[in-house]
Amino acid sequence: MSALVTGATGFIGSHLVPKLLKSGYKVRCLTRSASAGERLSGLPVELCVGDLSDTASLAKAVRGVDCVFHLAGLTKTNKEHEFYDVNARGTGNLAQAVARENPGLKKFIYLSSLSAAGPMLDRMPPLTEDIPPHPVSHYGKSKLMGEEAVLELAVQVPVTILRPTAVYGPGDRDFYLFFKMIKSGLFFYWGECRYSLIYVEDLVSAIMAAAGLPGGKGSQQAGIYFLSDGNIYTNTEIASSIAQAMPWAKREKPLRIPLPRFFLPLAAVFYGIGGRNSGIINRDKIREMGFKDWCCNADRARREIGFEPKITLKEGVKWTADWYRIHQWL
Repeated sequence: MSALVTGATGFIGSHLVPKLLKSGYKVRCLTRSASAGERLSGLPVELCVGDLSDTASLAKAVRGVDCVFHLAGLTKTNKEHEFYDVNARGTGNLAQAVARENPGLKKFIYLSSLSAAGPMLDRMPPLTEDIPPHPVSHYGKSKLMGEEAVLELAVQVPVTILRPTAVYGPGDRDFYLFFKMIKSGLFFYWGECRYSLIYVEDLVSAIMAAAGLPGGKGSQQAGIYFLSDGNIYTNTEIASSIAQAMPWAKREKPLRIPLPRFFLPLAAVFYGIGGRNSGIINRDKIREMGFKDWCCNADRARREIGFEPKITLKEGVKWTADWYRIHQWL
């Protein structure tokens, strides 16, 4: 079996590619430059230089592979049109390339996001796949448009769309800000919020299950699935778990600093992350922070593709904190 992976050098892709290789896949990686492929050095992968706006490179990338794992996407920018350029039109370009160049593809897996569905409203139950999407950010809207482009391909190719909630783990740069704040003994608090989470290795397992490997059921029809570890956490609980995972932090219990939501942009400037490629707090992310509850129900993924999360929050944040410390991020 052979696979194309887009976003292979990113946080999630860097965890997926080794697992695919271990499972016997021949892996081709779409990278924006030859130097970007250095992050994959030492791995027996084929590099294909190109990007989602270059239709010629996409035609070459999709030819001859059995599966496509489309992980590439733009998660942060202060230029709103770039979300749509990459996540919507870029995904459409890739789907069209498959339709033209590889109509016999065995599987197309698209990594979307809970943001494409939107938050829980008015203390509704955790989101299920049957609830109509209501994205509140440009990122979420662009990912939903990407889903729509992929579903058009489903008349030819088996398609699975995965909507993970917030993903954390070794190498992640978004949750890193949260770890960094808590190490300093502070915890910005803008009201009690609830979140679903998923550890990166569990997410990779779900992606593999969606492809039918290893032990997963896969799917021969278009399906959309939420992914989480099955629990709901408050922001206070998450902060406490991170603090417990870092005994070297300044405070055993981080000091909660009340922060009105309208003040969040200043927090971004305070931590020096307010630029074009800002981290977990940026202008579009602040739109999402205006909503308190981001939770989903992953039962359908368990039933239909065989997804079984294994990593608890306590384990996941401990392994993540240790990785940050070993690599001198903290």
